[in-house]
Amino acid sequence: MRKQIVAGNWKMNNDLPETQLLIDALKAKKQTSTAEVMVAPTFTNLYQVFEAFKTYAVEVIAQNMHFAENGAYTGEISAKMLKSIGIETVILGHSERRAYFNETDELLAKKVDAALANDMRIIFCFGEELADRKSNNHEAVVESQIKKALFHLDAAAFKNIVLAYEPVWAIGTGETASPEQAQDMHAFIRKTLANQYGDDVANSVSILYGGSVKPNNAKEIFSKPDVDGGLIGGAALNADDFFDIVNAF
Repeated sequence: MRKQIVAGNWKMNNDLPETQLLIDALKAKKQTSTAEVMVAPTFTNLYQVFEAFKTYAVEVIAQNMHFAENGAYTGEISAKMLKSIGIETVILGHSERRAYFNETDELLAKKVDAALANDMRIIFCFGEELADRKSNNHEAVVESQIKKALFHLDAAAFKNIVLAYEPVWAIGTGETASPEQAQDMHAFIRKTLANQYGDDVANSVSILYGGSVKPNNAKEIFSKPDVDGGLIGGAALNADDFFDIVNAF
């Protein structure tokens, strides 16, 4: 059975005192679902949050990493560095990394390889822009992103990969993705996996939805058969909202 996962991406938010307040608020919440819960703080607060949740059922994960083990890459973080402080999972390919830092599918393939070589689990993100959706090119774009970054891998690698579909056109644009649209794309993604690796692999990979999941829409979105959870942005910065989403399963 596929894992149900809710991952909170804190992005570039919360200094050290603000992070401690959020930690305390999250610790006070009660989980009633069986979903796997993750949070991704900023690099400067990563170890503090990891230590704070050591005895809690919350996995602390990284927002990004470099493909090299070490070297002259000022400002970058390697998989080895993350592993050395206990981090086992990393988000790669987030839409903001693609848009603002020009991360290509080819670069992401190298990051994927580096993470897997270090026995890390990956939440791999992808999704189409508004122009792609309006031109009915959304499936082709998503298929291309997946193939270029992941389809050089063997089937066994997908035991350590979670997919996260982000309809970029539905985030901060005024446009809204319906639960049915989310299900349609998730089903297409699973079919794309099945065509390459077979049904067993396709049906074992968790696919998260990253299109502005909120407490008031999480239950309906998570009820769709191919939606296995959410990659949560803004709502993850509020403990009440985040655990309402976690408990929507």
